[in-house]
Amino acid sequence: MRIAVYPGSFDPVTKGHLDVIVRAAALFDQVIVGVLHNSAKSPLFSVEERVKILEEATQEVPNIRIQSFSGLSVDFARQCGAKAIIRGLRAITDFEYELQMAQTNRVLAPDIDTIFLTTSLEYAYLSSTTVKEVAGFGGDISKFVPANVARKVYEKLNQH
Repeated sequence: MRIAVYPGSFDPVTKGHLDVIVRAAALFDQVIVGVLHNSAKSPLFSVEERVKILEEATQEVPNIRIQSFSGLSVDFARQCGAKAIIRGLRAITDFEYELQMAQTNRVLAPDIDTIFLTTSLEYAYLSSTTVKEVAGFGGDISKFVPANVARKVYEKLNQH
């Protein structure tokens, strides 16, 4: 079985993330979306909330599993039995950072490859940070995230 992991914060998951997830699912037998628990950051959603949101957003894709993790992506990939780490690229600035990470991961785990999927052009500008910023100022994020995610973002921001 060909297994890949797609690690990230997904705070919140965007249509760009979902585009990469669906395309990766077509390439691998199983894709495990790893929701990073990073204690150094203060995310909008808890790791448990992000897992639940992703489970809802990907329920139509049968070969997707959502799981939280902390630590190195290569260690997570090994624990999952994955031979590939999926990374999405939006722009050349992403590539520089992602290439450095891929090369570091290759030294740490020579048996695990990094696969880059370029984001579809309609989502190339999109980031979770942008979604939170627009929503924080009361802007419409319905073109950036699924409807249920938009609702949860607005609810969370109104609690603060």
